[in-house]
Amino acid sequence: MSVEAMAFVVFIAGMVVLMGIGMNMAFALLLTGAAMAWVMDFWDTQLLAQNMVAGIDSFPLLAVPFFILAGELMNSGGISKRIIDMAQAWVGHVRGGLGYVAIGAAVLLSAMSGSALADAAAMSAILLPMMRKHGYPVASSAGLIAAGSVIGPIIPPSMAFVIYGVTTNTSISALFISGIVPGLIMGVALVVAWRVVLRKMTLESHPPVPMAERLRLTGRAVWALLMPVIIIGGMKSGVFTPTEAAVVAAAYALVIALFVHREMRLPEVYGVLVRAASTTSVVMFLCAGAAVASYMITLADLPSTLTGWLGPLVEHPRMLMVTMMIVLVLIGTALDLTPTILIFAPVMLPIAVRAGIDPVYFGLMFVLNGAIGLVTPPVGTVLNVVAGVGRLPMHQVIKGVNPFLFTYLIVLGLFIVFPQIVTAPVAWMR
Repeated sequence: MSVEAMAFVVFIAGMVVLMGIGMNMAFALLLTGAAMAWVMDFWDTQLLAQNMVAGIDSFPLLAVPFFILAGELMNSGGISKRIIDMAQAWVGHVRGGLGYVAIGAAVLLSAMSGSALADAAAMSAILLPMMRKHGYPVASSAGLIAAGSVIGPIIPPSMAFVIYGVTTNTSISALFISGIVPGLIMGVALVVAWRVVLRKMTLESHPPVPMAERLRLTGRAVWALLMPVIIIGGMKSGVFTPTEAAVVAAAYALVIALFVHREMRLPEVYGVLVRAASTTSVVMFLCAGAAVASYMITLADLPSTLTGWLGPLVEHPRMLMVTMMIVLVLIGTALDLTPTILIFAPVMLPIAVRAGIDPVYFGLMFVLNGAIGLVTPPVGTVLNVVAGVGRLPMHQVIKGVNPFLFTYLIVLGLFIVFPQIVTAPVAWMR
């Protein structure tokens, strides 16, 4: 067995064993990368340290902590609640209306926080008790909220797109634009799936909210609705970069929370900063560990090995895309979105480009697949958040999310068959 093949075996076996014993993903990646270095006779602690630093020493990655901070400020400053109140006022009276509220709120919140976990936590805390109180099945309610929150990494701004863009040197602005139409289609697909799920429910109808109250609640949410307009408009017009957009989003959310909504006091900002810093440290350490593993994967020439395996499919881009998506579905059941991007995106993108697949389109499909993995057992990070916040057993959330998970797989297939859904808006916006 060649040294490269042995390093590949060490990588797979190391990740399986370390994840199996419950080790933190960042440490698992770091130790696996170190083991690969030892096998390939590249062992050098200074080299490992340099790669860890290089993995997070990136200007575009500065967007991650600021988008995390913006999400925390939205939840603590009343922005998320105003979005949900507005959605409830407009569609809450329809049969199953709170479900439509959850979908509408998910789409709107996705255009502000860029984080599936932040959206899942906010909607679980606010909407799940309301749905339970009005007689909605708990499993279906939790499943819908979980499914809706994974639109967060697709509609810009998206932390996943930032990490993917940095990792693969793909235009982050183009990735942001590529997610708008697919994210809206995901929302429409959830509406259709919710209508099907509703057939098995017996729910009471509620009187519609007077138009004056609807307009009042919409007015209360207008500052929140302006956030995605400012972010996307600023990037499209060239006023600021995606990284600067994250800073603008955080500053905007802070000003609105403190001085407009006045639902946050100045001393509370410290707690928000601590929570954002804690989450940021986890993500950045994960990036650092993945940088070591990625460097060793490059030395082991894994992309060439995969190209050899997938060589016959390079002449058939659509079949290659289907094969890659199947592989990513399997990976998504075991890994979270960020490590999936950090480890596999640099390996798979060169193969996709060689087959003539647009790198932005592939990036959207890659992130979408990883987002679906957030609601796929056994890892399903979003499922854990919804179960934890809603104080529900995990099996209930998994049962409730299954119909919506199946819907997302259909949407994924739609984008494979009709890639123009993704590529046409990007070409038009450029």
